[in-house]
Amino acid sequence: MATFLKFVIFFLLLCSMNRVYGLESIESHQFHTLQITSLLPSSVCKPSIKGPKGTPSLKVVHRHGPCSHLNQDKSNAPTLTQILAHDQSRVNSLQSRISFAMGRKDFQDSKATLPAKSGASLGSGNYFVTVGLGTPKKELSLIFDTGSDLTWTQCQPCARSCYAQQDSIFNPSFSSSYSNITCSSTLCSDLSTATGNTPRCTGSTCVYGIQYGDQSFSIGFFGKEKLTLSSTDVLGDFLFGCGQDNQGLFGKTAGLLGLGRDKLSIISQSAQKYGNYFSYCLPSSSSSTGYLTLGKGGVSNSAKYTPFAKSQGSSFYFIDILDIYVGGTKLSISPIVFSNGGAIIDSGTVITRLPPAAYSSLSKTFQKQMVQYPKAPAISILDTCYDFSNYTTVKIPIISFLFGGNVKVDLTSSGVLYARSANQVCLAFAGNSDASDIGILGNVQQKGLQVVYDVAGGKLGFGSNGC
Repeated sequence: MATFLKFVIFFLLLCSMNRVYGLESIESHQFHTLQITSLLPSSVCKPSIKGPKGTPSLKVVHRHGPCSHLNQDKSNAPTLTQILAHDQSRVNSLQSRISFAMGRKDFQDSKATLPAKSGASLGSGNYFVTVGLGTPKKELSLIFDTGSDLTWTQCQPCARSCYAQQDSIFNPSFSSSYSNITCSSTLCSDLSTATGNTPRCTGSTCVYGIQYGDQSFSIGFFGKEKLTLSSTDVLGDFLFGCGQDNQGLFGKTAGLLGLGRDKLSIISQSAQKYGNYFSYCLPSSSSSTGYLTLGKGGVSNSAKYTPFAKSQGSSFYFIDILDIYVGGTKLSISPIVFSNGGAIIDSGTVITRLPPAAYSSLSKTFQKQMVQYPKAPAISILDTCYDFSNYTTVKIPIISFLFGGNVKVDLTSSGVLYARSANQVCLAFAGNSDASDIGILGNVQQKGLQVVYDVAGGKLGFGSNGC
């Protein structure tokens, strides 16, 4: 009898241990444990050692971080409120452009509040890469943007106006490989879809013009030039804008690198060489670095792929969001919530925008799993905020997206929160004002992931531990 009782006690103890360890395993799988210092800006550059090996890549740098040579005057760095205001300007512009392309009545009836012409918006232009232009090559730092098509840079002699940039301004007269595109060329007419504006002429030279949603703009000559990505990767006759009149919120970058789907984007222009394929990783913090790679080199074998949704416009990368999970809990919302407006992935939007019902459910579910932490005041569009000033580490629920094809992707620990300071850290999501507005997967949520654009194959990939 004593032996039997010992066996029963041992069995119950073993079951209890299994339950405890099982719960710990589930809990560790559903939550990230974060050091508070990892949420805050650092003054020291710590370049990532991860990334594609043996394949040419461009280093991706946060414009306002310590790894940036553009960040010399820290007193001029934008505040979080300014970043969010610029971000909202970009979102408004993207949603207007997409509504216009889809011929939505709500856009056409809103002439009093929307720009007369569909424009782009640079937003805060967080990330840039450095490329070489011309012969001999001139190194230029360009914002890279999946929501734009035309690549452009400021050019001497700055016939009207040039803003202050860190690199010296490109002078086409010093390059042996530069030439203008003529007005009679069919290439000139391609500018209409890439910029949203009809090209003009100065003499026989084609003139482009692109205006952004925040009233920034670039106007200049449409030309072709040699573009150098690395010592072994050179694109001849690359079509770009040579800006003679440029004004706006471009920071100290030299211009923009367009990664959209239009025929004038660098992706389409280099399709014969790189197969309409590129990938990038945005660094997990502004004090680290990421990469941008054209072609299939260095793509993770473990990347998961979701098909691109049916495009409603040639420039954007549409995706299907099916569900969202918070700490393993699926949001209690109807699937039609996500299909009403559709969604895109965008490298230039900072904060992910969700349909109102989806954001409301996300925020409430997140708050239920964060009840142990004190609340903090909202910051602009960020209304789910916490005070972590009395903590060295915190546990936050893992947020996962379920995309088309039933592809589930866990956001990294750096892809959930956005911090002003330790006593004001917010959930990095916001709700759209209307259920029919396009959703946007922003760059905070892409941090640390290898994001793979197989444009030719019609699919988008996500790999873990990207950079």
